[in-house]
Amino acid sequence: MIQQKTSRPVQFEITDQTRAALRDWMTSAHLGAGEYLFPSRVHDDRHISTRQYARIVHQWIERAGLDGAAYGTHSMRRTKAAQIYKKTGNLRAVQLLLGHTKLESTVRYLGIEVDDALAISEQVEL
Repeated sequence: MIQQKTSRPVQFEITDQTRAALRDWMTSAHLGAGEYLFPSRVHDDRHISTRQYARIVHQWIERAGLDGAAYGTHSMRRTKAAQIYKKTGNLRAVQLLLGHTKLESTVRYLGIEVDDALAISEQVEL
């Protein structure tokens, strides 16, 4: 994927369960090669907007019985990155997953202390 904000490529992994769900969706929606995975309802040749995506996520959150004000697309991205960092202590891996060019950006994004992050980063061999 190309990150819209930086125009840089970002890699990501999807689980087998997600891959199967996407395959089912593509089949039921009759999506072919080169078509958007989530086409817009408004424009025939465009994908859904980031705002529409946020509305969909908000609906999922409320249907799950959670507080819609406490969760959103960005907070979910931050939570995943924070969980990876907590489990591995690998700040560089989180930096790569988020597509940040500067380690300081990742540290600020996660809300961790710079000294702690650098100490952990130095302990991890690449």
